[in-house]
Amino acid sequence: MVFGTSFAIFFIIWWVVLFTVLPFSARSQADEGEVTLGTTHSAPAHFRFAPIFWRTTLISLVLLAIYLLITLGGGYTLDDLIALAPDFKS
Repeated sequence: MVFGTSFAIFFIIWWVVLFTVLPFSARSQADEGEVTLGTTHSAPAHFRFAPIFWRTTLISLVLLAIYLLITLGGGYTLDDLIALAPDFKS
């Protein structure tokens, strides 16, 4: 069960990190000055997914390792981590 849960958590972390990493180092066609006819000016000029994929995977693995270190190594559960969050009730 630990493997299945870890994979599910990794999958969720990976998608969140992907949309966080995606805008970095992206240059639009307007930035490059070469807008292809029929496309929007904000479309990527030279989109390469491989570096983004590996960067996202590496960051996600580090975040998963931190999560596993806290939960498995530290003995905390997800409920304990949620309880540490400040209470914003007014």
